[in-house]
Amino acid sequence: MKKLLLGTALAVLMTGAARAETVGVSMALFDDNFLTVLRNGMQDYAKTLDGVTLQIEDAQNDVAKQQSQIQNFIAAGVDAIIVNPVDTDATAAMSKIAADAKIPLVYVNRQPVNVEDLPDNQAFVASDEKESGTLETKEVCRLLKEAGKTEANIVVMMGELSNQAARQRTQDIHDVIATPECSFMKIAEEQTANWSRQQGADLVTNWLSAGLQFDAVVANNDEMAIGAIQALKAAGTDMKSVIIGGVDATQDALASMEAGDLDVTVFQNAAGQGKGSLDAALKLAKGEKVERKVYIPFELVTPANLKDYQSKN
Repeated sequence: MKKLLLGTALAVLMTGAARAETVGVSMALFDDNFLTVLRNGMQDYAKTLDGVTLQIEDAQNDVAKQQSQIQNFIAAGVDAIIVNPVDTDATAAMSKIAADAKIPLVYVNRQPVNVEDLPDNQAFVASDEKESGTLETKEVCRLLKEAGKTEANIVVMMGELSNQAARQRTQDIHDVIATPECSFMKIAEEQTANWSRQQGADLVTNWLSAGLQFDAVVANNDEMAIGAIQALKAAGTDMKSVIIGGVDATQDALASMEAGDLDVTVFQNAAGQGKGSLDAALKLAKGEKVERKVYIPFELVTPANLKDYQSKN
């Protein structure tokens, strides 16, 4: 009887051990509003799963640090790795490190440069950036028309140029204003503010100091858009005279919209991306097949549907 009980207990322990899975997560930067929501979404989802442990590290916007974290995850014997890349151009090397170690790898939010060549045990979970800047710019175009503009100068605030999302969102803006419907919009200035609220404020302050006049600010993310709003207010600008657009629909952005300052943003489901990336990582760890690209749709947010999104964040 004792042997039977011992065998049963051992079997239970072995079954439990088999279910336990550790996923190493390297985030580009902890100190980022959107990425914080993404990280929290991943952690909240992990808490609902039995035997799943996350080891989350902050790469602090350092490519070398991020590669070292991936190597450390491999050395620690994690079951899968999730990476929010610091530099999307550096992902080919990261993919090779994980592939050589035969450990599944999932990129989240920022599209790897080698996305079309990912091995079978690697995937990318995000939202299709061709939608983000397109939705934003089309709404800015509509609002400018509604304001009676037949010619309009816009300024474009880009994210980090090493980031695929920044490049694609900026291309989206160019594509929209190349259409007959929005060709009355002209880009007066286009510069990077590196996703930063402070850098966004500084950039707009510089433009205003130089005497630049513009009818709309089209920013690659909400943080830069909020920075633009702060600079315009500090300069005494009538906020009703300038259309401000961003992307992400963060809590701060929604509050800014409720205050009447931000005119348009685009909801990117950060928590959904976090959950989706963990789902993909766990499936790959079990040897299951996952689509190479898993997209979670972007959604346009305006004052008209603001309340729908205040409850989502």
